[in-house]
Amino acid sequence: MYSKCDNKEAAQKIFMNMRNGDTVSWTTMISSFIQEGSWITALRLFICMIKREIQPNEYTYAKILSACGGLTYLNSGRLVHARMLVLGIRLNLVLKTALTDMYARCKRMEDAMKVSKQTLEQDTVLCTTLLSGFCHNLEIKEAVDAIQQMVAHGITPNSYTYAVVLNGCSLALTLQLGIQFHSRVIEIGLENNVSVGNALIDMYLKCSGGIIDAFKVFEQIRSPNIISWTSLIAGFVEHGLGYEAFQAFEKMQFAGIMPNSFTLSSILQACGMMKSANHTRRFHGYIIKMNIGHDIVVANALVGAYAGLHMVDDAWRIIGEMHHRDVITYTSIASKLNQLGLFEMALEVISYMQEDNIEMDGFTLSTVLSASASLGAILQGKQLHCYAIKSGFSGWTSVSNGLIAFFGKCGCMHDVKRAFDEACQPDVVSWNSLIFSLAVSGHFSSALSTFEDMKLAGVRPDSTTILAVLSACRRCGLVDMALEYFHSTREANDAVPELEHYVCLVDLLGRAGRMQEAMAIIETMPFRPDALIYKTMLNACKIHSDVPLGEEMASRGLELEPCNPAFYLLLADMYENSGKSDLRENLRMMKERGIIQKDYSNSCMEKSNMVPLLIAGDVPS
Repeated sequence: MYSKCDNKEAAQKIFMNMRNGDTVSWTTMISSFIQEGSWITALRLFICMIKREIQPNEYTYAKILSACGGLTYLNSGRLVHARMLVLGIRLNLVLKTALTDMYARCKRMEDAMKVSKQTLEQDTVLCTTLLSGFCHNLEIKEAVDAIQQMVAHGITPNSYTYAVVLNGCSLALTLQLGIQFHSRVIEIGLENNVSVGNALIDMYLKCSGGIIDAFKVFEQIRSPNIISWTSLIAGFVEHGLGYEAFQAFEKMQFAGIMPNSFTLSSILQACGMMKSANHTRRFHGYIIKMNIGHDIVVANALVGAYAGLHMVDDAWRIIGEMHHRDVITYTSIASKLNQLGLFEMALEVISYMQEDNIEMDGFTLSTVLSASASLGAILQGKQLHCYAIKSGFSGWTSVSNGLIAFFGKCGCMHDVKRAFDEACQPDVVSWNSLIFSLAVSGHFSSALSTFEDMKLAGVRPDSTTILAVLSACRRCGLVDMALEYFHSTREANDAVPELEHYVCLVDLLGRAGRMQEAMAIIETMPFRPDALIYKTMLNACKIHSDVPLGEEMASRGLELEPCNPAFYLLLADMYENSGKSDLRENLRMMKERGIIQKDYSNSCMEKSNMVPLLIAGDVPS
């Protein structure tokens, strides 16, 4: 009774006071532990049950196989399977379904199929379990074959079957197949079913980012549950629709549905996204009122929301009030501190984790490595590298990317290459970091050859890649090669050129004296030029003493930023380089009269380096 009423402590106390207990009491306790996700405890209890010579029943075996599957303990599952065979226990549909599920969760689909085929009696539950295994292991073609065989054998798929296969489409990102199953769902009249509807919402959001399609599905669900509402709110947040997320939350409350921890986590993300301190405090008050602030998912979301609003003290206060903290708690605050430029504080998070006996995971490591790189803390970074190797995280892509960026900023190119080679699956960020590191350290040819290796490896370049390549070409003076890379990637739709790419090209052409080509780039840009690109062109005019064009660039730039002194400084230098000292003197007099306000903190950097791309410390993490 206590177990069913979710009073686990009372149930456990009564169980411990029992002298031996029987099969039912032991099975009930095992089931309660599995229900709360304490699979290891359930396994230990099962072993203790066997040692006390209390015979499990079929329900006990089914539950313990579920625990083995949840833990992906294949050997333990096989031992349970073998025990049943040795004892001559008849494998009925319940046990065969449990065995099929266990093998599928342990990624042994061959064994799962053998078990399911060893019986003449099959039902929707067994077939759906096998189908779920195929989807879980991303074997979508086999999943489609399985559902077709169900129909061929006269077994009718139910709402759960279609929910499972739609979840498989979500995992495999197969939108077209998902749309086909959506059509089938409509044909058989299941579009109003809440389980199917939830699976469809998830499928559209994950496969196509189709918030409109997801919303249409939501409106068709007869009685949306908390999963429906949470999926919709999370979808709005993911698409940057914070206001719509707030509206959906209010409608959910009006419908009498209480939010769970994941709903509140999503709505707090919306608060951070909209930079709304008022909304954050409002929902924080709601959380306190509902007495759910102790929930670690909610508390972690509050930490992220406050830290994202630069309210670091409030974030730390939440952490201090938490009864339990986990790796997500500290990774969240460290990540936000990094974004705020508080790198020393981000590294201090490691000490707090050690005090709480919480081990860093791969995401924490990549975060603190980024902080070490920003500070140039070589010793700290090398210690983190040692920790990554010792803990087995050095091959994680995110950790490898952090190590590449760290060693690149420290100029340790040998370690950069080693960190890249250690990555199990280098992604576009890995390649970008390597290219940037090589270019910053002066290995321009190696940076360009690495770009070619990247394409050969089948990794599609993004806008950051192209910027790194253009910057390397700029440092080498390889004008034609830069133009070739730029046009080829644009034609291949590898990346959409952004303003900074055009600035780099204009600077490259301008420095080479190819003024007409540089102007052609400016005039044909797909968006309006900003002041930076005019300053870049004015700098080229200064180098080559092109006074008429320089004056035109200054005029255009000053229309956009009338108070920017960099244009006047560049004009003055251009006049001096061209021997027009009288015009320079006019500018000096304007400054003395207060017409021009010189701001050394901004203009000096702009004068010395018009395109501050790829300077030391700019390696992306």
